[in-house]
Amino acid sequence: MATPHRHEDEGFTLLEVVGALLLLALAAAGVAGLVAVSQRAALAARLQTSATVLAIEKLEQLRALRWASAGGATQSDLTTNLSVDPPGAGGGGLAPSPPGALQADTAGYVDYVDPSGRWLAGGTTPPPGAAYVRRWSIEPLADDPADTRVLRVRVLTIARSRSAAGGGAGRPAPGDVLMLTLLTRKAR
Repeated sequence: MATPHRHEDEGFTLLEVVGALLLLALAAAGVAGLVAVSQRAALAARLQTSATVLAIEKLEQLRALRWASAGGATQSDLTTNLSVDPPGAGGGGLAPSPPGALQADTAGYVDYVDPSGRWLAGGTTPPPGAAYVRRWSIEPLADDPADTRVLRVRVLTIARSRSAAGGGAGRPAPGDVLMLTLLTRKAR
């Protein structure tokens, strides 16, 4: 009679275990890299969305200022200060802004908001807690300077604003937004 065949080596060898662990470690490193990339992309998207909303908000404030014609007379808001909250008197309204208002913090054409988008202050120095700097400029359109204004709003993170000090626009970074619109007089 034949004796049954016995297998005494029915487990894994140390070499096989080490090889499996090495493969698992390589796969985990690849997944960790993907997680890091996705977290950076999510942060960049959040910064971009927040900055876009802040830029739209400021453009809407500018567009809400009076810029019309009635009975042949122009009616223009040239005194509202949009660098305070709520907007008040003592500003330039829709009068042309000083040159370079988009590149540097210019009194009357800049404000600062916190990470939640709440207004903190105007002025030329970011207050504690500021996450974004919002700058705007108002320029007459060259082809129709009396009746059309070019409104531009630039939003940057405070960190980006400091690194771009001196007007260096450089390459756009996450959180940088530049929007523009035209405002034309309409008869009211």
